[in-house]
Amino acid sequence: MRIIFTILIVCGVFLAYGQDTVPEDIFYPASDLEYIPAEADYELIADRLSCIENEIPLNYHERVHAFVNYFAVKDREYTRLMIERKNLYFPLFEKYLKKYGLPDELKYLSIVESGLNPRAVSSARAVGLWQFMAYTGRHYGLNNDWFIDDRMDPEKSTEAACKYLKQLYNMFGDWEFAISAYNTGPGNVRKAIRKSGYKKTFWEVYPYLYRETRSYLPQFIAIMYVLNYAEEHNFQVEDMQYAMAVDTVLVKDHLHLETFANQLNVCVDDLKALNPSLRYNMIPETPNGYLFKIPADLKPMLDERRVAILDTAARVGKAELEKLAKNAPGSTYGRERIVYRVRSGDVLGKIAERHNVGLSDLRKWNNIRGSMIRVGQNLVIYTNASSAPVASAKPVIKTTENGTRMYVVQPGDTLWDISRKLSGVSIDDLKKLNSLTSNNIKPGQELIIGK
Repeated sequence: MRIIFTILIVCGVFLAYGQDTVPEDIFYPASDLEYIPAEADYELIADRLSCIENEIPLNYHERVHAFVNYFAVKDREYTRLMIERKNLYFPLFEKYLKKYGLPDELKYLSIVESGLNPRAVSSARAVGLWQFMAYTGRHYGLNNDWFIDDRMDPEKSTEAACKYLKQLYNMFGDWEFAISAYNTGPGNVRKAIRKSGYKKTFWEVYPYLYRETRSYLPQFIAIMYVLNYAEEHNFQVEDMQYAMAVDTVLVKDHLHLETFANQLNVCVDDLKALNPSLRYNMIPETPNGYLFKIPADLKPMLDERRVAILDTAARVGKAELEKLAKNAPGSTYGRERIVYRVRSGDVLGKIAERHNVGLSDLRKWNNIRGSMIRVGQNLVIYTNASSAPVASAKPVIKTTENGTRMYVVQPGDTLWDISRKLSGVSIDDLKKLNSLTSNNIKPGQELIIGK
């Protein structure tokens, strides 16, 4: 579920009061600067929405009305925070939306996704301003490892989101469906359309969408309305946030942020805010380098003492970072990447055991939730370069009194492994000789391999 959905389910309380009323005890006297105006009536809000409607339809619906009440009345602190933050990111969003020929209104979608928080992480492990899952992020060029997560990079993730939204619109030719597909995936939207009997409009298909997705477009329309009519709802915001002027430094060697900050007399939190994709307070050593953002007014000072400052910052914390990376679950640090093609008889757990890796890590590297794999599937495995697969072990073979040769099954063995170890013996031969009806075998089992 998306970041703010969990706090918004309470907005259903407004429906209980009726669409044109709000509990009286939440209002303040008219003389108070924080006086909350009575909600505008249904028709007035619908009319206001029509005034800001551009390319994306802003159809008013009782669910939209409930979310308008939530943002404008119930959780004004959250809405005020969004108003404060919008100038940090909206200019960036507008730049990339224009680049990809997309509606400007889509900039409000990041509020629904992440509350304009580049480090937001959902319960489903979606990350960043645009809440990309790892697999989808990699598909759109957002790499993530144990040092850097591009999904938290505002520029990179915004461009990726624009590419994805453009693709979704090309699939459906309808912005209401495309926005819903951004939340739930295009397959689930198509499934809902099928269940509806192939209805043509979003609100006809609406009842067949998953519960979270039914709230997604209404939230988007509601937050767009409230931010455009914030003054009419008496939002008083004094601490507007704006993007800091920045410059960049290409850093190829390890760099310890706090050491760097101390030398330039800058707050380390400012550096972290400018570089949210860094998982730790350090930049790793990388061959292509990391484009490190710093406050623009620090660049002349850095240029004067560049070698000394970067050299000092490179001497601190490197061993600590390597230790963190090596011990992190699913870490790929210092490992060799191989691609394993699944063969008949393979089981995920045995593949992990054979390559001396954890089953949970193997699942994580390949975005597998259960244990289902298929013949011909390619699995990415990160192995220790010095460790050889168990399958390369010398076969254990016995000969019985009547001359029958027997193979003793070893931990991690599959029929395919055994056929590789034994020249001239196929998987079918093993199954026929031992009357096997499946590929299941267990350690210590003795298999006939011939005479």
